[in-house]
Amino acid sequence: MIIKRLYGYMLQRFLPLFMMTFFICLFIVLMQFLWRFVDDLVGKGLSFNVIAELFFYAALTMVPTALPLAVLLASLMTFGNLGENFELTAMKAAGISLFRIMKPLTVFMVFISICAFFFQNNVLPIAQTKMWTLMFSVRQKSPEVEIPERSFYDQIPNMNLYVESKNPDTGMLYGMIIYDLSRGIDNTRVILADSGMFNFTEDKTRLYLQLHSGEMFENMRDNSLGANTSRYMPFRREHFTEKDVYFPFDANFNRMDESGVRALYVGQNISQLRHSIDSIGHEVDSIGNVYAHEILTTPYFGLRARTVVHEGKVTEEPVKDVVMAKPLDIDSLFASPGPAQAKTYVSQALSKAKRQKQEYMYRSMTLTEQAKLMRRHDIEMQKKFTLSFACIIFFFIGAPLGAIIKKGGLGTPLIISVLLFIFYYIIDNMGYKMARDGKIAVWEGIWLSSAVLLPMGVFFTYKAVGDSAVFNVDAYRNFFNRLLGKTIGRSLALKEVRMTEVEPEQALAMLGTFKAAATSAYEEVRRRPAVLRLFDRHPASLKGELNTLVDYLSNSPDIYAINLLNQYPFTPTYKNLPGIISTTDSLMSRLSPAGDFAKDN
Repeated sequence: MIIKRLYGYMLQRFLPLFMMTFFICLFIVLMQFLWRFVDDLVGKGLSFNVIAELFFYAALTMVPTALPLAVLLASLMTFGNLGENFELTAMKAAGISLFRIMKPLTVFMVFISICAFFFQNNVLPIAQTKMWTLMFSVRQKSPEVEIPERSFYDQIPNMNLYVESKNPDTGMLYGMIIYDLSRGIDNTRVILADSGMFNFTEDKTRLYLQLHSGEMFENMRDNSLGANTSRYMPFRREHFTEKDVYFPFDANFNRMDESGVRALYVGQNISQLRHSIDSIGHEVDSIGNVYAHEILTTPYFGLRARTVVHEGKVTEEPVKDVVMAKPLDIDSLFASPGPAQAKTYVSQALSKAKRQKQEYMYRSMTLTEQAKLMRRHDIEMQKKFTLSFACIIFFFIGAPLGAIIKKGGLGTPLIISVLLFIFYYIIDNMGYKMARDGKIAVWEGIWLSSAVLLPMGVFFTYKAVGDSAVFNVDAYRNFFNRLLGKTIGRSLALKEVRMTEVEPEQALAMLGTFKAAATSAYEEVRRRPAVLRLFDRHPASLKGELNTLVDYLSNSPDIYAINLLNQYPFTPTYKNLPGIISTTDSLMSRLSPAGDFAKDN
């Protein structure tokens, strides 16, 4: 009963945070999408329905980016809050392990991962198809006509327009100059008008200009007769009080057909992607076999290929068309006809070689593009699985990490989540580009980020279960000091109450034995090459003898001996062995029958 309440309590704490962080992350990546395509959306006069539909499908396509980050942030905040309020400590004190505490959320993450897989396979292709169809349609839509003052406006096809001033209340334009380029730049029509107004026809397929008090200059040259048929160029000049001019300008929003995008890799599920990969692979193999057969059967320099059967296998083997009695003298070909004919031979040979090179380069580019397209399909298929796996990995990073740092709220968890996600994004993007360019196998590139983060999840989970201080700076400092052989001071003090008395004879015997072992180890390592000394670590027996010696002598009533013991490092290495031997000599001198300790006592 208590365990069931615990499971319900964990879900109650996690689900609201997960929903909140998911929508926050989704909003952030959606704003990134907006800033990326803002130039395609602004100034198009799109209706609210079109923009809302575009953002809805864009939000669906951003779910694979927002979901892992939301899982990481929510798990960090949940277990950070439990640790900060000492609830996690109370659960562990009651005998409940961290795995038992994480069990309901682990089951929930498995459910989320399954849903993420079906979303990637069934929903995402449809959302991507509709989003990119809308984006292509928006890009092709003509922009709204917003005429600036005192500058030329060229957003209307085949027209350049200049306006001196305009009335924003009535929309009337003053001081208009219009260059009509619809019949070509050689037959430009120039219209000057004191004032005018723009309007669209009812079907919004043409731009209607109502001009007042102006004149028009028009070139009357007929291009079909050629440019040099006459020395003079006839033109027509017209004065008008009122004139109506129409220009083709489609201002409607026309949706593209979705079939083109649906046939791409972004609009296909796993079964369709597998079929496409098999089809493209078969096509690449077929084209490659055709090219190989042509290379074998095309004669070069009097050589061609013939079909030969060896042990039941059909192979192509080159043979000579003409058997030459002696090697061909190339110099004689250029010497006999004369310099002009020799130059012709060289030019023809060079032209033929260039044609062959260009042909094979084009064939190589064709096969390269097909192979790249096949990799893109394979990448999209691998991504159907990576999202589910990433959600589980991020949970097993965030939950143990939150239990370790014991910080709730949005401060520390948000910083850690952003840093980890940036690291994940860089690795994932790097693997994607290498897989796309064919530098590594597709599955290696797409699963690279998961392979890097999985050991982190295992490490943090192991540390959290063992209540290890992962972020204890002193522990890491001591570890690297020991690794580098730096001396770490001991903190022994004179004991007021001693359970064991130090016998000078036994102490001297232990010091002598340890000195002999330390000296032998130092001499052995010193004979090794300098490169090997850097990585030398002495046997655990020498470290054990040192610890045994320190434990025994720490009961000494002599403060000078205690101070000498504090000079011993925790781990003997090649660098600190001379200091260890010197300290041992000082202790032996102090404890000897003729030493100061014997005199003082």
